[in-house]
Amino acid sequence: MSRRAYLDWLRGVGVLIMIEAHTLDAWTRPADRGSPVYAWAMVLGGIGAPIFLFLAGIALALAAGSRLRQQRRPAEVAALARRRAWQIVGLAFLFRLQSWIISGGEPERTLLKVDILNIMGIAMLAAAVLWGLGRGRWSRALLLAGAAVAAAMLTPLIRATPLLDVVPDPIGWYLRPSPGRTTFTLFPWAGFLLAGGALGMWLDAARIDGDERRRMLALAALGPALAIGAYAASFLPPLYEETNFWTSSPTFFFLRLGVLVTLVPIAYAWNALRAGRSPLREFGIASLFVYWIHVEMVYGVVSTPLHRQLPFPAAVVAFVLFSLFLFGLVKLRDHLVAGRGRQRAGAVGQPSLTQR
Repeated sequence: MSRRAYLDWLRGVGVLIMIEAHTLDAWTRPADRGSPVYAWAMVLGGIGAPIFLFLAGIALALAAGSRLRQQRRPAEVAALARRRAWQIVGLAFLFRLQSWIISGGEPERTLLKVDILNIMGIAMLAAAVLWGLGRGRWSRALLLAGAAVAAAMLTPLIRATPLLDVVPDPIGWYLRPSPGRTTFTLFPWAGFLLAGGALGMWLDAARIDGDERRRMLALAALGPALAIGAYAASFLPPLYEETNFWTSSPTFFFLRLGVLVTLVPIAYAWNALRAGRSPLREFGIASLFVYWIHVEMVYGVVSTPLHRQLPFPAAVVAFVLFSLFLFGLVKLRDHLVAGRGRQRAGAVGQPSLTQR
């Protein structure tokens, strides 16, 4: 099957949510940050990162399946997946270097801060290794799903154990939260990517549209059931001591995972009804570009006069205008890339005098 447009569209939704979370967090004044509407805006913003990680896992599995169908050996497919993971890790550190060059700050804190690209790269590496250990589609899916569950269930233990107190800080920041030095940790965030990999293995088995529609119907039932079951479980006595529902609770992880699973058939149905050009899909295809340029614009020196200065309604307006500005930059980038492509094609295919 061709590239799944509905996954790009869903990634575009994640881009908008990411911009919303960052602009409102950076630009809303302190007096408005305690309001219920701001709190719910931050709850919505919290689903952006899981969307990116989940879809990265799906993309990894779909790419691996495509390469197998090209008659590439499993060892080669796993190696290519690991190479892509290391590329993301490298981009993560390059992004931190850019941030330090533009906005300055304490070198250790800025360069070694753990952000979503760091977690995505390492989680992709883990997924690639697990994929390589499997000996077939379903064994690989089970390995990935089991690792996702383990990432969620181990989170409270990882955060509470004193055994990690001796781990050097730059490594510990990948395992446990450290204010100002880590935005994300491998536990539980890597679990979203691993779960996406397992789901991607299942989606990759759909070779015709009818198969994919049936899988979407199954996901439309599975996702809400998982979310509702996790929410109900949150009222039961906790399995762990000192577990915060909003940060380290496995039930919150599975609730969000249920939402992510539900979003996939919603995206599929929406794109089935609305064919043609989709700005959200274009945003999704350019998600890395948007992430790369917008974070420094929102939190860096460029927007210093706006930092925590806007009333909440004004911050919402600023979010909308900033999103339109970023989409304009995406279109400009696409235009420039297409122009260079046409120039190269023209140079290679320029006819000789005898061909005219």
